[in-house]
Amino acid sequence: MRAVWIHEFGGPEKLVPGTAPDPVPAPGQVLIDVVLANITFVETQFRATGFGPSGATLPVIPGNGVGGLISAVGPDVDPGLVGRRVVSSTGGSGAYAEQVVVDATLPVAVPDGLPLDQAVALLADGRTAMMLAEAAELRPGDRVLVEAAAGGVGGLLVQLAARAGARVVGLAGGTRKVAQLPSMGAEVAVDYRQPDWVGRVRSAVGAVDVVFDGVGGAIGRDAFELLDRGGRMLSFGLSSGEWAGIDAESADERGVTVVRPTPTPAQLRAYTERALAEGAAGRLRAVIGQRFPLALAAEAHAAIEARSTIGKTLLDVR
Repeated sequence: MRAVWIHEFGGPEKLVPGTAPDPVPAPGQVLIDVVLANITFVETQFRATGFGPSGATLPVIPGNGVGGLISAVGPDVDPGLVGRRVVSSTGGSGAYAEQVVVDATLPVAVPDGLPLDQAVALLADGRTAMMLAEAAELRPGDRVLVEAAAGGVGGLLVQLAARAGARVVGLAGGTRKVAQLPSMGAEVAVDYRQPDWVGRVRSAVGAVDVVFDGVGGAIGRDAFELLDRGGRMLSFGLSSGEWAGIDAESADERGVTVVRPTPTPAQLRAYTERALAEGAAGRLRAVIGQRFPLALAAEAHAAIEARSTIGKTLLDVR
């Protein structure tokens, strides 16, 4: 089968197209014919430095999320699963390939009426956004600041917060991205590349009650300073290259709660199922800003690192 490999860490050019043996499902496993692979920012970090939660060793086929059809099952797995449309994590690696074998408990069925590309885009980002929105305990009238609001998770958080009745301030980098935010549900759209962005937020809504921090670094720390007493801060990304690093003492002094959800695997699956159900019902829509063929995975990573992408980036494997 065709696949993309990392043989050494480094720039996007370290993603090298090649081949791999066709996988065969063992007991307790299923084989998925991959149609689309999900790309996350953390995968670019892993490729560059080896940093990440997968713990994979080189050489490795990267990627942790796929969508496709179950084409075969292990000897002790229900054969009725064959032909089912599913999305699935892969355990940390193996997604940038035409086929992948996963534990039979991992795939999640794609609801009828939900396009597969939407399901793949909601796999990781949807469960993250659902988890964060629930942990923030959003209330009608809350002033909510969403950083990286034109990204995959951020765009979904804008939608969820607006649907909860919040006043949403979307923060993004560059005029092209900022222009996308009102259509997602942002009442106020602000460019954090402009030096007066904090003042613009204060002029629009005053202090804020919730910060969803997807940038980290100086942007995340400035956003923290915008929180009113009783506010909540939740971090979900570090596109700046570092976390905001808000310590407990600073949060206590400001009367702010730093919320760090610790979901179990069962809860993560439930969030995924909820995100897919919301997508099928038309209440949640992932913005798929760009697609790349499997052989151009390096170009996909380069675009993400250049901050030129909007919403979700997918690999078309077929």
